[in-house]
Amino acid sequence: MNPITGADYVRILPEIILTAFGIAVMVADPLLAPKSSRKPLGVLALIGSIAAAMATVWQSNFTGDAFSHMIAVNSFSIFFHLLIALIVIVVILASYEYLDVQHINLGEYYGLILFGAVGMMLMSSATELVLIFIALEISSIATYVLAGFRRKFASSSESSLKYFLLGSFATAFFLYGIALMFGATGSTNITEIATALRGGNTGVLAYVAIALMFVGIGFKIAAAPFHVWTPDVYEGAPAPIVGLMSTAPKAAAFAVLLRILFAAASADAFHSAWFWLVWVSAALSMTLGNVGALVQNNMKRLLAYSSIAHAGYLLVAFLGPATGPENGISAAIFYTASYAAMNVGAFCIVSHLAGDGERYVTLDDYAGLSQRSPWLAAMLSIFMLSLIGIPLTGGFFAKYYVFNAALHANLVGLTVIGMINSAIAAYYYLRVIVVMYMQESKTDAPVLPVPASLGVAVILSAAATLYLGIWPQRVLDYAVRSAHDLMR
Repeated sequence: MNPITGADYVRILPEIILTAFGIAVMVADPLLAPKSSRKPLGVLALIGSIAAAMATVWQSNFTGDAFSHMIAVNSFSIFFHLLIALIVIVVILASYEYLDVQHINLGEYYGLILFGAVGMMLMSSATELVLIFIALEISSIATYVLAGFRRKFASSSESSLKYFLLGSFATAFFLYGIALMFGATGSTNITEIATALRGGNTGVLAYVAIALMFVGIGFKIAAAPFHVWTPDVYEGAPAPIVGLMSTAPKAAAFAVLLRILFAAASADAFHSAWFWLVWVSAALSMTLGNVGALVQNNMKRLLAYSSIAHAGYLLVAFLGPATGPENGISAAIFYTASYAAMNVGAFCIVSHLAGDGERYVTLDDYAGLSQRSPWLAAMLSIFMLSLIGIPLTGGFFAKYYVFNAALHANLVGLTVIGMINSAIAAYYYLRVIVVMYMQESKTDAPVLPVPASLGVAVILSAAATLYLGIWPQRVLDYAVRSAHDLMR
């Protein structure tokens, strides 16, 4: 056990900042009038998120291990820390007007977002399975509560309860996997587990442990066949929170999965053991997600099925590192960033158009949006085109790198399945654009003036989506460096 130094605390500085601001929000909330706006608390949370992002950038000067090798700060963890901080910033900006429109005067909303981000960041930097489990619980508990924040609506309570019950069940699988891995290797530290697995004297327990942990993480990333909760939970949860749930926890969960599969179970025998598990999940996720989205008329459910499909695309990258980490792991990292930018931006617009009680979330409510709000229609079109994978958007290079890595690993069959599913997905994404530009409005859905905070959130998301589609090389280079740090 190494003594704790100041450098150890610097290496969890973003988490410390988010925790401090989260506590400040919770303490300040009772001091405000019960029915007053909670925007001041949102400003406080926004300042905390920006400070955490700045601390993450500064943290790059203090890479290394912390707390007796339980935390690893390197390019890999810094990338995910910054991504999660930026997602939280956008979600908070999108929530200012949303809470007032929905008549939600509960300041703990912002505190829970910050506390959830603490767990997500710890997940991406922890190299100790027990710490990963604790971080997963911190993140999960916050999102369970946030999913049910529209307390006046039964669908929101159902969303929270379903997410809690199924999430707890899936977390138990992950915990059992940790226990079995400890029994097989005598350690819960990922570096020591990797050494033990390469030794080859671990028995069948290690294989079962990896499978159980994949089940737990598969739920968090909404990968088939662990996806059944996604449409109902997304439909009932507050729209900005769905934007958070579909991006930040997924990014953290993918970071954990990358550590488990490539840092711990990278030995040839174990790679062949989990290869087909991931292959089947990727194929099912892409197919079930896209086919399910074809028949949806609710935008939140449509994007929920889209989220399942994109989890499948991302899993394809996990099978590509046969030709080196820069072809597979870096593709997964880049895809995570691209998907976060376009999906959180889409949900920002959905949250604004939903109106009081989220009454306007069907495709019919988007008819004629180009006449009622040309700017919002244009921004949503950018996000839809990126989700398809059209050139000059982040979605194009994300899919290109993933399928390129798969082809280099001779995964021709899975690549064909992915390309066919991409063509299927183009139908329902383009359907949204057709409805906005080529159909007359069929409802009395109002379009409120776009508040400055929401405008900033949408612009940030659109700028990131276009930047990753026009100048992707810098982010990709950092993703390659992150992949090497993970493997090392």
